[in-house]
Amino acid sequence: MSLPRLYDELAEWWPLLSPPEDYGEETEDFQARLRSYEVGDGATLLELGSGGGSFASHLKHRFHLTLTDISPAMLAINRAINPECEHILGDMRTMRLDRRFDIVLIHDAIVYATTPDAVRETLRTAAVHCRPGGVAVVLPDHVRDTFEPGVDYGGHDAGDGRGLRFLEWTWDPDANDQTYVVDYAFLLRGLDGTVTVEHDRHVEGLFSRAQWLEWMGEAGLPARAETDRWRGEVFTGVRS
Repeated sequence: MSLPRLYDELAEWWPLLSPPEDYGEETEDFQARLRSYEVGDGATLLELGSGGGSFASHLKHRFHLTLTDISPAMLAINRAINPECEHILGDMRTMRLDRRFDIVLIHDAIVYATTPDAVRETLRTAAVHCRPGGVAVVLPDHVRDTFEPGVDYGGHDAGDGRGLRFLEWTWDPDANDQTYVVDYAFLLRGLDGTVTVEHDRHVEGLFSRAQWLEWMGEAGLPARAETDRWRGEVFTGVRS
């Protein structure tokens, strides 16, 4: 499987693109949503597609985390940020750990499931690893119902003089298919002050709210859909 450059050759820059401090409010929102379910401190949590571990870094004080990803480079960054957690290399569509967890989380890594079959496979993985009565939370960046093109930008500096700035351009070349495109432009400043420019294109899955609810139900995770404060979709299912 070919990975976007950001998760492979450019992965070392991830901590300057999306560091843990950028996830405080979002992880507070996630934890607040768990209060209505029977999961408390010390619960086991499996994250499929955990990337560089920035989201997980805000959860490890409450839960026992097992963090998975398909990218060795991203998992190495994750280990450095979250050394006290378990880390497993694997594909969220096919992974089988022969264990069940109180919570299964799929954050924005789910957008790389770009076909209905890939989504179904990933949701089946979530269901297989969720104990009866456990909670699965899926957080795609967009759903077809509310998709709007947009632009974002940002970046951070490192203490050693390196720096990163990015422009993120989200758009949909074809409203009749089930994907959209995110183009990234990166300005990367090295230790010697030299700045280089890199482009990275991500093709991501775009499905309707009704499809997500149908597929979660099929997987044994009958779910409800809610919108968070950033207009993102949150699908929460309980393992039947």
